[in-house]
Amino acid sequence: MVTKVQIRSQFDLMNELTLRLIEELKECEFSKAEYYQLPDVSSIDESKVPESIIVSKISGAPAQKAILHSFSDIYKKSGLSSRVLKRHPGFLVIKNADKHALNNRIAQVNKAKATFKECILAIDSNDARFEAVHNAIPNLITLAAYRKIHSESESPFSVRFTWMHKHATKTLTKKMALEMLDKSASYRNPRMIDQQKWQLLVAQEQARVASLGEKEKLRIRRPTRVSPQVNVRYTAKNRYHVSAALPFILINPEPDVKLGILQNYEKPLSHPRKRDYDFLVNRLYLEQVDK
Repeated sequence: MVTKVQIRSQFDLMNELTLRLIEELKECEFSKAEYYQLPDVSSIDESKVPESIIVSKISGAPAQKAILHSFSDIYKKSGLSSRVLKRHPGFLVIKNADKHALNNRIAQVNKAKATFKECILAIDSNDARFEAVHNAIPNLITLAAYRKIHSESESPFSVRFTWMHKHATKTLTKKMALEMLDKSASYRNPRMIDQQKWQLLVAQEQARVASLGEKEKLRIRRPTRVSPQVNVRYTAKNRYHVSAALPFILINPEPDVKLGILQNYEKPLSHPRKRDYDFLVNRLYLEQVDK
């Protein structure tokens, strides 16, 4: 059983290492710093999917300050959503640094974050996790604390930003899907004025799933909010991308590395690779898995 002392102890280690990294980065000489400020999301608006996102660019010393602050931005703020996490895209280009020492510190922080996450996930249920974490560290947003700090100490050809559309997927059996729909049937849906119509809708969904074979594979493929990402390129084939939830750190790159900017987001009218999904249950984004 994970105790309050264990949670607090691992959190304190993670927090101490993060603060050390911030102090060390503060002392580093930087050649460029850019921070892309995104609009805050209020608790009232957290369920709204934005059609557009305006990006405000900050450069130089103010950007460095915002970047360093972002690494410790892990607590809930009054009036702001704790479900739609604040993202901090940007980059800090360090020069003349002790590459080995800085890489080691970032690795220490990320390891402590991973261990803290493992500690929390060892608690059985979501409700028990929430209770344990918030007893040990009030107002902590655990997903924000888990975020890995991404960096690169080999000089790439380019570092650019883009907006990523993702889906949250979960595979389940026919039995699991029916159990989920049974729970739905017992809910009162505030968007449905007529509760009888709600019950009828769920019954139709249950019948649709019940008609499937017992070994049918199903999954929920739910779209999530668009998020910024960093694309790091060495060559056309040697490239990778990571989340831009936290600023990207470039350590001692060559002066000619190409650095992009994060543009405003506008929801595309269509996407060339978009496919139409034939959901069994539109409300849950429940679909059959192609065999």
